[in-house]
Amino acid sequence: MKEQVPMGAERSPVARVEALVVSVPAEGNAFAEGSEETLLVRVTDEAGNYGIGESVCTPEVIKAMIDQETIHFWSQGITDIVVGTDPLEARATYDRVYHGSFYHGRRGTLIQALSAVDIALHDLAGKQLGVPVYKLLGGARTERIRPYATLYPGDIYDGPIEPILTETRRQAEIAVDQGLRAVKVPVLFGAENDPGGVPDKTIVGFIEKCRELLDEITPDLVLAADFGYRWWDWQAAAWTLKRLEDYDVYFAEAPLRHDDLDGHARLAAVSPVRVGGAEFAAGRWEVREWLERGGVSLIQPGISRAGGFTELMRIAEMCEMYGAQLMPHSFATGITDVANFHLQAASLTVPMVEFRSSRLGPSRLRTELVSPPEPEIVDGYARLPTGAGLGIELNEDLVAAHTRLGY
Repeated sequence: MKEQVPMGAERSPVARVEALVVSVPAEGNAFAEGSEETLLVRVTDEAGNYGIGESVCTPEVIKAMIDQETIHFWSQGITDIVVGTDPLEARATYDRVYHGSFYHGRRGTLIQALSAVDIALHDLAGKQLGVPVYKLLGGARTERIRPYATLYPGDIYDGPIEPILTETRRQAEIAVDQGLRAVKVPVLFGAENDPGGVPDKTIVGFIEKCRELLDEITPDLVLAADFGYRWWDWQAAAWTLKRLEDYDVYFAEAPLRHDDLDGHARLAAVSPVRVGGAEFAAGRWEVREWLERGGVSLIQPGISRAGGFTELMRIAEMCEMYGAQLMPHSFATGITDVANFHLQAASLTVPMVEFRSSRLGPSRLRTELVSPPEPEIVDGYARLPTGAGLGIELNEDLVAAHTRLGY
């Protein structure tokens, strides 16, 4: 394993940016077919220290974006700009890349690539200074972190409801045993989530039974629902959400198709349940459209796909002005999870963060890519991160063994 300079010992500019497609056999991972992958970014300074970040989007595409060389002043390469910069100036570097990339198609792949680079720069800066990332972001606004787990029973939604409820109960019991006190239940019934195949009354009944089984496990469990972009018709979604008020559903994620901002606005105006949106939004400009035109009070862009710490902190502050909550999406490796912990620590508008518990579904990248693999959670809360940078260490042996060289 490569030996790094002691943390906080010295500071030097960025010398190298690496974009690595790390791919391992899926081995039972319900969210991967054949292999599970992430785009790992490693930013190394002249002294040999490095920071890490990741993007949870299409790894080969993101790698190509990061590796692209400069063509002209409006099509500058990310690596060309980042090399030679001070990691502590990550926010300024983000803006230089963003404004030098008109030709890249910025509200998509570029921001997804920047997410990984920005996280890695913050990790490196924290290591150079010997402080946690959240201190670089302005300091802690909370004394503890509140994660929630997604209870995904697998691709069994085309069958009877009872097996789904049985698996949901099993995973809920595991989550509670792990210390979690908030869960999200996917509601993905029907072939390709076609609402025409399963009556909305059935959906309401399913949520009612989920609330009952959670109450049997332990009182006061927070329940949220992910509808997987189920409805085209905002009125059909409204009919359902109005009937969920009695079951104390904290938020409804993805009720309508992602780009239907006007439908979201109409739904949010009548729903007694918080309407979530912007899960796949890229950057603050797109998120602003969700807040102003879409009218949602909860937005869910991910730190490893919507701009890293730089952009997510801007989004968190924008939420304060719009009276909205930011609850970042996270279903990747421990890099994204711990990045979300630092984000919540430094933000006023992040009440919870999604947390991918390895106990709820197998994932080698989740358990082996970094250490420690998961934090301790007690009575629904985790402690603030304490290590330098992100506070995690990369498994270089796994990266060396499972980095794909490309097509």
